[in-house]
Amino acid sequence: MARNRLSAQAVADLVGGRLVGDGAVALDSVGPLDRAGPTTLSFLVSGKYLPYFRASSAGAVLLPEYLVTEPEGPVTRIVVPEPYRALQQVVPALYPVEPTPPGVDPTARLGAGVELGPDVHVGPHVVLGRKVRVGARTQLGPGVVLEDEVTVGEDCRIGPYVVCYRGVEIGSRVIIKAGSVFGGIGFGYATGSEGHTRIPHIGRCVLEDDVEIGSHTCVDRGSVDDTVIGRGTKIDNLVQVAHNCRIGERCLIMATSGIAGSVQLGREVIVGGGVGIADHVQIGDRSRVAARSGIFGSWPGGITVGGYPARNHREWLRSQVAIYRLSPIMEELEAMVKERRPGATSHD
Repeated sequence: MARNRLSAQAVADLVGGRLVGDGAVALDSVGPLDRAGPTTLSFLVSGKYLPYFRASSAGAVLLPEYLVTEPEGPVTRIVVPEPYRALQQVVPALYPVEPTPPGVDPTARLGAGVELGPDVHVGPHVVLGRKVRVGARTQLGPGVVLEDEVTVGEDCRIGPYVVCYRGVEIGSRVIIKAGSVFGGIGFGYATGSEGHTRIPHIGRCVLEDDVEIGSHTCVDRGSVDDTVIGRGTKIDNLVQVAHNCRIGERCLIMATSGIAGSVQLGREVIVGGGVGIADHVQIGDRSRVAARSGIFGSWPGGITVGGYPARNHREWLRSQVAIYRLSPIMEELEAMVKERRPGATSHD
Protein backbone atom coordinates (compact mmCIF):
# COMPACT_ATOMS: atom_id res chain seq x y z
CA MET A 1 0.00 0.00 0.00
CA ALA A 2 1.37 3.40 -1.01
CA ARG A 3 2.20 5.74 1.87
CA ASN A 4 2.82 9.44 2.17
CA ARG A 5 5.11 11.16 4.66
CA LEU A 6 3.89 13.98 6.92
CA SER A 7 5.62 16.03 9.57
CA ALA A 8 4.22 16.12 13.09
CA GLN A 9 3.37 19.79 12.50
CA ALA A 10 1.45 18.90 9.34
CA VAL A 11 -0.52 16.27 11.26
CA ALA A 12 -1.32 18.80 14.00
CA ASP A 13 -2.52 21.28 11.37
CA LEU A 14 -4.61 18.61 9.66
CA VAL A 15 -6.49 17.60 12.82
CA GLY A 16 -6.59 21.06 14.42
CA GLY A 17 -4.45 19.91 17.35
CA ARG A 18 -1.84 21.58 19.55
CA LEU A 19 1.73 20.40 18.92
CA VAL A 20 4.05 19.73 21.84
CA GLY A 21 7.61 18.78 20.92
CA ASP A 22 9.44 18.58 17.60
CA GLY A 23 7.19 19.50 14.67
CA ALA A 24 9.79 18.29 12.15
CA VAL A 25 9.45 14.61 13.11
CA ALA A 26 8.63 12.67 9.93
CA LEU A 27 5.70 10.24 10.09
CA ASP A 28 4.81 7.67 7.43
CA SER A 29 2.57 5.16 9.24
CA VAL A 30 0.09 4.69 12.07
CA GLY A 31 0.15 1.95 14.67
CA PRO A 32 -0.48 0.92 18.28
CA LEU A 33 1.77 2.22 21.04
CA ASP A 34 3.45 -1.12 21.75
CA ARG A 35 4.48 -1.70 18.12
CA ALA A 36 5.20 1.85 17.02
CA GLY A 37 8.56 2.91 15.57
CA PRO A 38 10.22 6.33 15.22
CA THR A 39 8.23 7.21 12.08
CA THR A 40 4.90 5.92 13.44
CA LEU A 41 1.99 8.08 14.58
CA SER A 42 0.20 6.44 17.48
CA PHE A 43 -2.60 7.45 19.85
CA LEU A 44 -3.40 7.37 23.58
CA VAL A 45 -7.10 7.49 24.41
CA SER A 46 -7.10 7.03 28.20
CA GLY A 47 -4.90 6.72 31.26
CA LYS A 48 -5.24 2.94 31.43
CA TYR A 49 -2.86 2.68 28.46
CA LEU A 50 -0.13 4.78 30.07
CA PRO A 51 2.20 1.76 30.64
CA TYR A 52 2.25 1.23 26.85
CA PHE A 53 2.76 4.95 26.26
CA ARG A 54 5.71 5.17 28.64
CA ALA A 55 7.48 2.30 26.87
CA SER A 56 6.55 3.37 23.33
CA SER A 57 9.02 4.37 20.59
CA ALA A 58 6.39 6.22 18.54
CA GLY A 59 7.50 9.29 16.61
CA ALA A 60 4.42 11.23 17.74
CA VAL A 61 1.27 10.49 19.71
CA LEU A 62 -2.24 11.89 19.54
CA LEU A 63 -3.59 12.32 23.07
CA PRO A 64 -6.12 14.32 25.14
CA GLU A 65 -5.17 17.43 27.12
CA TYR A 66 -5.21 15.77 30.55
CA LEU A 67 -2.44 13.33 29.54
CA VAL A 68 -0.06 15.74 27.83
CA THR A 69 2.04 16.40 30.97
CA GLU A 70 2.93 12.71 31.45
CA PRO A 71 6.73 12.87 32.09
CA GLU A 72 7.59 9.57 30.35
CA GLY A 73 6.91 8.40 26.83
CA PRO A 74 7.34 9.97 23.36
CA VAL A 75 8.13 13.67 23.60
CA THR A 76 6.34 14.76 20.42
CA ARG A 77 2.65 14.96 21.23
CA ILE A 78 -0.41 16.30 19.45
CA VAL A 79 -3.20 17.36 21.78
CA VAL A 80 -6.73 16.75 20.48
CA PRO A 81 -10.14 16.28 22.14
CA GLU A 82 -10.69 12.81 20.61
CA PRO A 83 -7.48 11.00 19.60
CA TYR A 84 -9.18 8.15 17.78
CA ARG A 85 -11.34 10.46 15.70
CA ALA A 86 -8.26 12.54 14.86
CA LEU A 87 -6.45 9.38 13.75
CA GLN A 88 -9.29 8.68 11.33
CA GLN A 89 -8.61 12.08 9.75
CA VAL A 90 -4.90 11.33 9.33
CA VAL A 91 -5.16 7.83 7.84
CA PRO A 92 -6.41 8.94 4.38
CA ALA A 93 -3.57 11.46 4.17
CA LEU A 94 -0.90 8.89 5.04
CA TYR A 95 -2.43 6.03 3.06
CA PRO A 96 -3.94 7.54 -0.09
CA VAL A 97 -6.23 5.23 -2.05
CA GLU A 98 -5.52 4.94 -5.76
CA PRO A 99 -8.66 6.02 -7.63
CA THR A 100 -10.40 3.27 -9.55
CA PRO A 101 -10.52 4.24 -13.23
CA PRO A 102 -14.04 4.57 -14.66
CA GLY A 103 -15.15 2.36 -17.49
CA VAL A 104 -16.68 -1.01 -18.33
CA ASP A 105 -14.45 -4.07 -18.46
CA PRO A 106 -14.77 -5.89 -21.80
CA THR A 107 -15.74 -9.13 -20.02
CA ALA A 108 -18.80 -7.53 -18.36
CA ARG A 109 -22.30 -8.28 -19.65
CA LEU A 110 -24.90 -5.50 -19.72
CA GLY A 111 -28.59 -6.15 -20.34
CA ALA A 112 -30.99 -4.00 -22.32
CA GLY A 113 -31.78 -0.59 -20.91
CA VAL A 114 -28.89 -0.40 -18.43
CA GLU A 115 -28.14 3.15 -17.27
CA LEU A 116 -24.67 4.01 -15.93
CA GLY A 117 -23.94 7.38 -14.36
CA PRO A 118 -20.73 9.37 -14.91
CA ASP A 119 -17.43 7.79 -13.84
CA VAL A 120 -18.89 4.38 -12.96
CA HIS A 121 -16.46 1.46 -12.77
CA VAL A 122 -17.75 -1.95 -13.91
CA GLY A 123 -15.21 -4.67 -13.15
CA PRO A 124 -14.39 -7.97 -14.84
CA HIS A 125 -17.19 -10.50 -15.35
CA VAL A 126 -19.89 -8.25 -13.91
CA VAL A 127 -23.43 -9.14 -15.05
CA LEU A 128 -26.11 -6.42 -15.17
CA GLY A 129 -29.69 -7.38 -15.97
CA ARG A 130 -32.32 -5.40 -17.81
CA LYS A 131 -33.00 -1.80 -16.75
CA VAL A 132 -30.32 -1.76 -14.06
CA ARG A 133 -29.42 1.77 -12.96
CA VAL A 134 -26.07 2.64 -11.37
CA GLY A 135 -25.33 6.11 -10.00
CA ALA A 136 -22.30 8.31 -10.58
CA ARG A 137 -18.86 7.20 -9.35
CA THR A 138 -20.09 3.84 -8.08
CA GLN A 139 -17.66 0.91 -8.29
CA LEU A 140 -18.77 -2.64 -9.10
CA GLY A 141 -16.10 -5.21 -8.26
CA PRO A 142 -15.30 -8.40 -10.15
CA GLY A 143 -18.14 -10.87 -10.59
CA VAL A 144 -20.92 -8.66 -9.24
CA VAL A 145 -24.41 -9.70 -10.37
CA LEU A 146 -27.25 -7.16 -10.42
CA GLU A 147 -30.44 -8.74 -11.69
CA ASP A 148 -33.22 -6.96 -13.60
CA GLU A 149 -34.31 -3.52 -12.36
CA VAL A 150 -31.79 -3.24 -9.55
CA THR A 151 -30.95 0.37 -8.69
CA VAL A 152 -27.71 1.52 -7.05
CA GLY A 153 -27.09 5.11 -5.96
CA GLU A 154 -24.03 7.33 -6.23
CA ASP A 155 -20.58 6.78 -4.71
CA CYS A 156 -21.21 3.15 -3.74
CA ARG A 157 -18.57 0.44 -3.49
CA ILE A 158 -19.92 -3.01 -4.27
CA GLY A 159 -17.33 -5.71 -3.54
CA PRO A 160 -16.47 -8.81 -5.55
CA TYR A 161 -19.16 -11.42 -6.18
CA VAL A 162 -21.98 -9.53 -4.50
CA VAL A 163 -25.40 -10.66 -5.79
CA CYS A 164 -28.49 -8.45 -5.85
CA TYR A 165 -31.65 -10.21 -6.97
CA ARG A 166 -34.40 -8.57 -8.98
CA GLY A 167 -35.56 -5.13 -7.91
CA VAL A 168 -33.14 -4.52 -5.03
CA GLU A 169 -32.79 -0.82 -4.21
CA ILE A 170 -29.48 0.51 -2.86
CA GLY A 171 -29.03 4.12 -1.82
CA SER A 172 -25.96 6.35 -2.13
CA ARG A 173 -22.58 5.94 -0.41
CA VAL A 174 -23.34 2.31 0.41
CA ILE A 175 -20.42 -0.07 0.98
CA ILE A 176 -20.91 -3.82 0.50
CA LYS A 177 -18.07 -6.28 1.02
CA ALA A 178 -17.40 -9.43 -0.97
CA GLY A 179 -19.86 -12.27 -1.31
CA SER A 180 -22.98 -10.74 0.24
CA VAL A 181 -26.44 -11.50 -1.17
CA PHE A 182 -29.51 -9.25 -1.23
CA GLY A 183 -33.13 -9.72 -2.22
CA GLY A 184 -33.22 -13.50 -2.27
CA ILE A 185 -36.48 -15.28 -1.50
CA GLY A 186 -36.87 -15.69 2.26
CA PHE A 187 -37.19 -18.91 4.22
CA GLY A 188 -40.99 -18.83 4.38
CA TYR A 189 -43.22 -21.89 3.98
CA ALA A 190 -46.78 -22.92 4.69
CA THR A 191 -46.80 -26.39 6.23
CA GLY A 192 -49.66 -28.79 5.60
CA SER A 193 -50.48 -32.45 5.09
CA GLU A 194 -48.63 -32.46 1.77
CA GLY A 195 -45.44 -30.92 3.12
CA HIS A 196 -43.99 -27.42 2.95
CA THR A 197 -45.23 -25.00 0.32
CA ARG A 198 -43.14 -21.91 -0.40
CA ILE A 199 -44.81 -18.58 0.38
CA PRO A 200 -44.49 -16.13 -2.56
CA HIS A 201 -42.15 -13.20 -1.90
CA ILE A 202 -43.25 -10.06 -3.73
CA GLY A 203 -41.68 -7.44 -1.47
CA ARG A 204 -38.47 -5.55 -2.09
CA CYS A 205 -35.07 -5.40 -0.40
CA VAL A 206 -34.04 -1.79 0.30
CA LEU A 207 -30.69 -0.50 1.61
CA GLU A 208 -30.88 3.21 2.41
CA ASP A 209 -28.06 5.77 2.16
CA ASP A 210 -24.73 5.29 4.00
CA VAL A 211 -25.34 1.65 4.89
CA GLU A 212 -22.33 -0.67 5.19
CA ILE A 213 -22.58 -4.46 4.89
CA GLY A 214 -19.86 -7.00 5.70
CA SER A 215 -18.84 -10.06 3.74
CA HIS A 216 -21.18 -13.02 3.26
CA THR A 217 -24.16 -11.31 4.86
CA CYS A 218 -27.62 -12.08 3.46
CA VAL A 219 -30.66 -9.81 3.48
CA ASP A 220 -33.83 -11.44 2.15
CA ARG A 221 -36.53 -9.65 0.19
CA GLY A 222 -39.92 -9.19 1.80
CA SER A 223 -42.80 -11.59 1.34
CA VAL A 224 -45.75 -9.17 1.42
CA ASP A 225 -43.81 -6.18 2.78
CA ASP A 226 -40.35 -4.72 2.10
CA THR A 227 -37.18 -5.60 3.99
CA VAL A 228 -35.50 -2.28 4.83
CA ILE A 229 -32.04 -1.49 6.23
CA GLY A 230 -32.17 2.06 7.57
CA ARG A 231 -29.90 4.96 6.74
CA GLY A 232 -26.43 4.79 8.28
CA THR A 233 -26.77 1.25 9.67
CA LYS A 234 -23.64 -0.91 9.72
CA ILE A 235 -23.88 -4.70 9.55
CA ASP A 236 -20.90 -6.99 10.12
CA ASN A 237 -19.86 -10.19 8.32
CA LEU A 238 -21.99 -13.35 8.28
CA VAL A 239 -25.28 -11.83 9.40
CA GLN A 240 -28.71 -13.08 8.30
CA VAL A 241 -31.60 -10.61 8.02
CA ALA A 242 -34.82 -12.42 7.11
CA HIS A 243 -37.85 -11.32 5.12
CA ASN A 244 -39.96 -8.29 6.12
CA CYS A 245 -37.45 -7.02 8.70
CA ARG A 246 -37.25 -3.30 9.37
CA ILE A 247 -33.85 -2.21 10.70
CA GLY A 248 -33.82 1.41 11.88
CA GLU A 249 -31.31 4.16 11.22
CA ARG A 250 -27.73 4.01 12.53
CA CYS A 251 -27.95 0.52 14.02
CA LEU A 252 -24.87 -1.66 14.59
CA ILE A 253 -25.24 -5.42 14.09
CA MET A 254 -22.22 -7.61 14.84
CA ALA A 255 -21.01 -10.78 13.13
CA THR A 256 -22.88 -14.12 13.05
CA SER A 257 -26.16 -12.68 14.33
CA GLY A 258 -29.42 -14.01 12.93
CA ILE A 259 -32.57 -11.90 12.70
CA ALA A 260 -35.77 -13.80 11.93
CA GLY A 261 -38.67 -12.61 9.83
CA SER A 262 -40.67 -9.43 10.51
CA VAL A 263 -38.36 -8.19 13.28
CA GLN A 264 -38.35 -4.44 13.85
CA LEU A 265 -35.32 -2.69 15.33
CA GLY A 266 -35.61 0.97 16.27
CA ARG A 267 -32.98 3.63 15.69
CA GLU A 268 -29.41 3.26 17.00
CA VAL A 269 -29.89 -0.27 18.31
CA ILE A 270 -26.67 -2.21 18.93
CA VAL A 271 -26.76 -5.99 18.53
CA GLY A 272 -23.71 -7.92 19.76
CA GLY A 273 -22.09 -10.83 17.97
CA GLY A 274 -23.83 -14.18 17.72
CA VAL A 275 -27.26 -12.90 18.78
CA GLY A 276 -30.43 -14.71 17.72
CA ILE A 277 -33.67 -12.72 17.44
CA ALA A 278 -36.96 -14.61 17.02
CA ASP A 279 -39.57 -13.60 14.47
CA HIS A 280 -41.94 -10.62 14.95
CA VAL A 281 -39.89 -9.20 17.85
CA GLN A 282 -39.74 -5.42 18.30
CA ILE A 283 -36.78 -3.71 19.97
CA GLY A 284 -37.01 0.00 20.76
CA ASP A 285 -34.66 2.87 19.95
CA ARG A 286 -31.13 2.92 21.43
CA SER A 287 -31.39 -0.50 23.06
CA ARG A 288 -28.38 -2.78 23.46
CA VAL A 289 -28.27 -6.56 23.07
CA ALA A 290 -25.28 -8.36 24.59
CA ALA A 291 -23.33 -10.90 22.54
CA ARG A 292 -24.66 -14.49 22.34
CA SER A 293 -28.09 -13.49 23.60
CA GLY A 294 -31.37 -15.11 22.57
CA ILE A 295 -34.24 -12.67 22.07
CA PHE A 296 -37.69 -14.28 22.18
CA GLY A 297 -39.86 -11.29 23.10
CA SER A 298 -40.10 -7.57 22.45
CA TRP A 299 -38.24 -4.94 24.50
CA PRO A 300 -38.77 -1.19 24.91
CA GLY A 301 -36.18 1.40 23.97
CA GLY A 302 -33.15 2.54 25.92
CA ILE A 303 -32.36 -0.68 27.79
CA THR A 304 -29.60 -3.29 27.74
CA VAL A 305 -30.49 -6.98 27.65
CA GLY A 306 -28.43 -10.16 27.66
CA GLY A 307 -28.50 -13.88 28.25
CA TYR A 308 -30.45 -16.85 26.92
CA PRO A 309 -33.30 -16.17 27.05
CA ALA A 310 -32.51 -12.47 27.24
CA ARG A 311 -33.47 -10.41 30.27
CA ASN A 312 -32.39 -7.10 31.76
CA HIS A 313 -28.59 -7.14 31.60
CA ARG A 314 -28.04 -6.43 35.29
CA GLU A 315 -30.46 -9.20 36.23
CA TRP A 316 -28.66 -11.59 33.89
CA LEU A 317 -25.27 -10.68 35.41
CA ARG A 318 -26.64 -11.28 38.91
CA SER A 319 -27.94 -14.70 37.85
CA GLN A 320 -24.51 -15.62 36.48
CA VAL A 321 -22.86 -14.61 39.75
CA ALA A 322 -25.39 -16.74 41.63
CA ILE A 323 -24.57 -19.77 39.47
CA TYR A 324 -20.84 -19.38 40.16
CA ARG A 325 -21.58 -19.22 43.87
CA LEU A 326 -23.35 -22.58 43.74
CA SER A 327 -20.11 -24.56 43.40
CA PRO A 328 -18.69 -23.80 46.87
CA ILE A 329 -22.19 -24.22 48.35
CA MET A 330 -22.40 -27.70 46.81
CA GLU A 331 -19.00 -28.56 48.25
CA GLU A 332 -20.18 -27.48 51.70
CA LEU A 333 -23.35 -29.58 51.36
CA GLU A 334 -21.35 -32.63 50.30
CA ALA A 335 -19.04 -32.17 53.29
CA MET A 336 -22.05 -31.99 55.61
CA VAL A 337 -23.46 -35.20 54.13
CA LYS A 338 -20.17 -36.99 54.60
CA GLU A 339 -20.06 -35.94 58.26
CA ARG A 340 -23.58 -37.30 58.85
CA ARG A 341 -22.92 -40.57 56.99
CA PRO A 342 -19.74 -42.27 58.21
CA GLY A 343 -17.93 -44.01 55.38
CA ALA A 344 -19.86 -42.20 52.65
CA THR A 345 -18.04 -40.67 49.68
CA SER A 346 -18.86 -37.68 47.51
CA HIS A 347 -19.99 -40.11 44.78
CA ASP A 348 -22.60 -41.86 46.92
